[in-house]
Amino acid sequence: MEIMKAVAFRGQAGPGRLAIEERPKPTPRAGQAVIRITTTTICGTDVHIVKGEYPVRDGLVLGHEPVGVIDQLGEGLEPEYHVGQRVIVGAITPCGQCFYCFNGAHSQCGGPLGGWRFGNTIDGAWAEYLLVPDARANLAPIPEGLTDEQVVLVPDIFSTGLGGAESGGVKIGDAVAIFAQGPIGLCATLGARLLGAALIIGIDAVSERLEVSKRFGANVVINYRDQDPVAAIKRLTGGRGVDVAIEALGRQETFENALRSIRPGGTLSSLGVYSGKLAVPYEAIYAGLGDQRIVTTLCPGGKERMRRLMEMVAQQRVDLSPLVTHQFALDSIDEAFDLFSHQRDGVMKVALHPALPPARQLTAGARELEVGSPA
Repeated sequence: MEIMKAVAFRGQAGPGRLAIEERPKPTPRAGQAVIRITTTTICGTDVHIVKGEYPVRDGLVLGHEPVGVIDQLGEGLEPEYHVGQRVIVGAITPCGQCFYCFNGAHSQCGGPLGGWRFGNTIDGAWAEYLLVPDARANLAPIPEGLTDEQVVLVPDIFSTGLGGAESGGVKIGDAVAIFAQGPIGLCATLGARLLGAALIIGIDAVSERLEVSKRFGANVVINYRDQDPVAAIKRLTGGRGVDVAIEALGRQETFENALRSIRPGGTLSSLGVYSGKLAVPYEAIYAGLGDQRIVTTLCPGGKERMRRLMEMVAQQRVDLSPLVTHQFALDSIDEAFDLFSHQRDGVMKVALHPALPPARQLTAGARELEVGSPA
């Protein structure tokens, strides 16, 4: 039996513990594939899990943003795929055959949140190898010439942020406010730009993130420590409010501010992962009579979604690489997770590499690591 290295969540003694363990290397059955992970990331959802705010089973391998090389193919996947092919897999892996998939709700495949399997209901990508279910529906070949770094945010962060703008119904000429300019909020800002919004307002308290927000499409940025964002948004829109507000943090105060910033008939598109009770003030929804919509989004997945988003990268319509600020060996998961979860050193996204020696940690400015290589 072949053995691989993996990072498991060990929460029996309380939240907060990750363990590097040896696990059996997976073997694919018909319709499944095994990929050798070359790059993955740490996500905000992983932080919720490790903190004990989102329950998963003890011993689960975390991680849901996989980039890698096909190592083994189960029966029925050739000649469409071949061993050695570079691929990404969406954070959401729909089966394509159930009630929800046939009704276009791929993220809810099989039931509530059912499309999110990696690091939720099955072992995820913080490992040397990953078993991919329903591989024909989910393996997306990486276009020639693109590095891991260019596409590693496609499986989740870009798809989620863009999905928030899509679910919100952003259209040509809209005014859109995006609350929080972390990686998902920045991708929502980018999504609003791609969908044709005229006025894009980015809200955060970190000046460096507000600068990146401008690069990603914001016309105006608001530091909420300096001014009331709702009042500022009302001034910018002639007292009306924005057509769409996107909440990308998952906190009561940002949800409420986003709700208060939309016009009557507007839409609040929620991307945050909430814990605890979420309250909706009656006056902010005009006692329920304001013709407003509140919509939620779980990252759209599937290979066609991945193909389309990578094509945007390949055609230079989108550059996500500035968001990958730090790179670590998988063996250095404790150090990487501590940095990311405490948001130190200007971190945006951390890339993890199973094949990187533990002593080598790189920031975004250090490019000697060839993360695009299939080796």
